Amino acid sequence: MRKPKILISSCLLGLPARYNGERQVHPLIDALEEKYELIAVCPETLGGLEIPRPPAEIVGKRVIDREGRDVTYEYEEGAQRTLDIAKGLSIKIAVFKERSPSCGRGWIHDGTFTDGMVEADGVCTRLLLKNGIRVVGESRIAELLENGAV
Repeated sequence: MRKPKILISSCLLGLPARYNGERQVHPLIDALEEKYELIAVCPETLGGLEIPRPPAEIVGKRVIDREGRDVTYEYEEGAQRTLDIAKGLSIKIAVFKERSPSCGRGWIHDGTFTDGMVEADGVCTRLLLKNGIRVVGESRIAELLENGAV
């Protein structure tokens, strides 16, 4: 039997996709792989941003990096490419990196570059949700494994 496909932030798999290039593997990835076919995506790199890159935060309706560069286009382009992948593979759920200006679900950095948080979703998460794709943050992987849906 085929495993259902889910999108997952590349950085959660330990791929060097984080803004600073660091690798971090989520501890439940092996269990998730047993149940699902994981389709790795990094909306930021799909939008043309490099690794490493300056951290970015949503400021108003724009995405601005720490150096003051407007990277909104790259974030929107990456979100659209991620949506295209999800639609092309009939994916209905994504597990994304929390607090990210692209993938964040529920809470993201507040745009001040001071580690403050605000209740909101990232650029890609908003687009996927608008198109009927469920997005959960990595802190809910255990629930996804237990219940099959969150």
